[in-house]
Amino acid sequence: MITKEIIEEKQISIYIITILISGFIGLNWNNSHILEKTIEPVIGILLYSMFCQIPFLELKKALQNRSFFKALLFSNFVLIPLLVWALITIFPNTPIVTLGILLVLLTPCIDYVIVFTHLGKGNSKAVLASTPLLFIFQMLLLPFYLWIFLGKETMAIIEITPFVKAFLYLIVVPFLLSILTQTLSKSNNKTGKAILDFSGWLPVPFMAFTFFVVIASQIGVLYNNPASILKVIPVYITFAVIAPFIGKFSAKVFKVDIFGSRAISFSTSTRNSLVVLPLALALPAPENQLVAVVIVTQTIFEIFFELIYIKVIPRLTRDS
Repeated sequence: MITKEIIEEKQISIYIITILISGFIGLNWNNSHILEKTIEPVIGILLYSMFCQIPFLELKKALQNRSFFKALLFSNFVLIPLLVWALITIFPNTPIVTLGILLVLLTPCIDYVIVFTHLGKGNSKAVLASTPLLFIFQMLLLPFYLWIFLGKETMAIIEITPFVKAFLYLIVVPFLLSILTQTLSKSNNKTGKAILDFSGWLPVPFMAFTFFVVIASQIGVLYNNPASILKVIPVYITFAVIAPFIGKFSAKVFKVDIFGSRAISFSTSTRNSLVVLPLALALPAPENQLVAVVIVTQTIFEIFFELIYIKVIPRLTRDS
């Protein structure tokens, strides 16, 4: 019998198989670009289901472990932005490609990082409790970071109206609906509990579905713009190598225990591509497709690095 736990345990394999299948279909089906129309509704459902699993009504739990909370925020919103600034300086790209890099690398993951932290023998419960704070902080700080790193000239290419609409429809609305669902569930409402329980089955299938529609519809852009994509690969590999050490350093500064240190290393290394992807697609065409592919490329590299992190990060922190 298939259970929610089995699906979650097998999710890495599901994602890898989905990526391979979607890449094959996207390169061999001439009309694969039509799948782009399904990206936003699929991501909307995915984000709603993910937000339902985040305990937004239990923010106090994230504040109880103050050293972990401080280390997590310091590493993700001070040290990681400094690393990203160094990377875009060392590996210069066009403003559009740089925008994609910034969108994905400046936003810490709030979903499957919990599973990877658990597999890497870190404090996954602390990461889960902190996800509301990570989400709120990144949404508040992302516009500020983009303005600092890109400047007024580059920011002028972003049309604010579709950007704001994408943020409202695909992030704010799913977020508010998830809060409503959690509130109804807490009040012993049977319908609310049933919806919340059902939503727990959706993240992995819809994450895989999102990978499928995004990669299958956008891989043609990647295939036709290999130079732009090849330029971001050194950025992503360098980030993936350095980021776990930034997490460990921050944990050491704030005297976080070994399991918390592992969790922070996973958080600093795992990015929030699927949440910012709708924002990328809200950019003017055809730049939006290139930015989306830059983001998806990071996700593909990240999944394979996560398999390495599961083995390496516990060893990296065993002497902490």
